[in-house]
Amino acid sequence: MFFGIYIFFILFLYPNYIYCVKMLTVEKIGGTSMSQFQDVLANIIKGKRKENELYNRIFVVSAYNNVTNWLLEHKKTGAPGIYVKFVEDGDYSAALDELCDKLIQLNRGFADIKLDQEVADKFIKDRIQQAKNYLYSMHNVAGSGYVNKANIFLAAREILSSIGEAHSAFNSVNICQNNGINATFVDLCGFNDSESLTIDERIKKEFSGIDFSKTLCIATGYTKGIEGIMRAFDRGYSEVTFSKIAVEVKADEAIIHKEFHLSSADPKLVGTENSIVVGNTNFMVADQLADVGMEAIHPKAAKPLELAGINIRIKNTFEPEHPGTLISKNYISKETKVEIVSGTDKVLAIEVHDPMMVGEVGYDLKVMQVFAKHDVSYILKTTNANCITMVVWDKQKSKDLIKELKETCYEVVVKEAAIVCCIGTNIAHPGILCKAAQALSDSGVNIDCFAQSLRQVNMQFVIERGDYSKAVVALNNALCVKK
Repeated sequence: MFFGIYIFFILFLYPNYIYCVKMLTVEKIGGTSMSQFQDVLANIIKGKRKENELYNRIFVVSAYNNVTNWLLEHKKTGAPGIYVKFVEDGDYSAALDELCDKLIQLNRGFADIKLDQEVADKFIKDRIQQAKNYLYSMHNVAGSGYVNKANIFLAAREILSSIGEAHSAFNSVNICQNNGINATFVDLCGFNDSESLTIDERIKKEFSGIDFSKTLCIATGYTKGIEGIMRAFDRGYSEVTFSKIAVEVKADEAIIHKEFHLSSADPKLVGTENSIVVGNTNFMVADQLADVGMEAIHPKAAKPLELAGINIRIKNTFEPEHPGTLISKNYISKETKVEIVSGTDKVLAIEVHDPMMVGEVGYDLKVMQVFAKHDVSYILKTTNANCITMVVWDKQKSKDLIKELKETCYEVVVKEAAIVCCIGTNIAHPGILCKAAQALSDSGVNIDCFAQSLRQVNMQFVIERGDYSKAVVALNNALCVKK
């Protein structure tokens, strides 16, 4: 009681007191934004801040655009990178030398914002030489026949993936320091130690003892740990690092800077004038977006933040004054509306048909066991008396799955398709589904199949692949754009 009265009088006598309390944020910067670090420095790191206002912020950075693709494989196309050369006994050493030249060339693009070229070049040369030494030893061990090659390959993937984040984080710290900002390089890659730490333990160790009010921390998106962050999360690892850091330091807010706003639909499809910025949403919506490849944040990264009560804010790197989108646990839109229309045209619809399925307990279990064997998850699943339809990503392992399904099931039909989703925190009302279906019908788009759970946060329509763009435009105009 006394404490409450005390706070009241403090705020009454000193109304600006609340603004003197510094908020600690952990902020993630993606690869596309990092490649335009001039804008990151001007808009995000500096902005309108002065002196101490620059601090109480931790930045978690991705590798520069395409660097991780060169190191591992292209995220979208699957085109092989250096990792594949290592696995297939190719000349990975020469490939790393070529990569080093590319990264040094990237360094040249930051000379005008005071990157020390000599220091930066030396860092990446040393780091790549270290990686080559590790990989050489691992290659010899793998060739001995005494160990499981799969484990060696996974470890190599860890080593390679860390290079990009180490490069971009080191450069960022160097640039900040040369621009009069006290910055600390938090290298979570563990290249220079042999400690057997978990991911959480390494984060705790590296951040202990840092006074966040006096330095701006820039951490690598990759974190070394005995469980293997790549093994557990693959290409979503940098957002997992970001999430774990935010939880460890008890951040007041977790911010993700992207090259675009989280909007009602892709502005490239619907036009910027019809792409409405989503001001607020919740974690459940974020999960739905991740499931169709439009990641506001990786679902494995979002959950710890949700449990810790830390809100996520999605901001546009190039519009720093815009508040962006706040993702919170309990937000429900006061207005009944679809917040986001999203999806993908890179899926396959798989229909398993069997006349003997009717009334048979566990038939779908047999199908799911084949899915598990091939490590394939589905985006959508619908059933009727004798058919099960599942929508999966159009990737090689999906094609291997289909091959086995055709060998073991009565009839399997596969169709190239698209999936378009109407997502919102408050769409469980009569008429929303009707409006969506009508919008698709009016645009000449046929619905092949449909799914919606009892929670009613996501209406999923499977359509012809060629109708995807048309469907997004129609649904956005009908359900998101105010007439």
